[in-house]
Amino acid sequence: MISRFGSTSDMVIRQVEENGATYVLAIDEKGLYLTTDWYLDRNMADPHRYVTAGRADMPARLAALQLDYAALAAAHQHRVKKVGEGEARKKVNPLKASKRSMKG
Repeated sequence: MISRFGSTSDMVIRQVEENGATYVLAIDEKGLYLTTDWYLDRNMADPHRYVTAGRADMPARLAALQLDYAALAAAHQHRVKKVGEGEARKKVNPLKASKRSMKG
């Protein structure tokens, strides 16, 4: 299942070192962001992913690390998965569902 707020290892592009700290550069439907290994593949929200204030300066932060935001985003667009994509959903007939609840 695709998480709307969590970070997974299939979103990771590479590791980056900034100011002596090691971060993981990842991509989602909103673009690139930096997070830590601790948030990867856990069933919890990653604040680095859903806080929009940290994303505003991402092109400048990556430029300081000699990385091109636009080129990285374009090259790794195939990693972006949207919620509900690839998940088969079984359609439920509401009349049959209501009869099921009446049966015992």
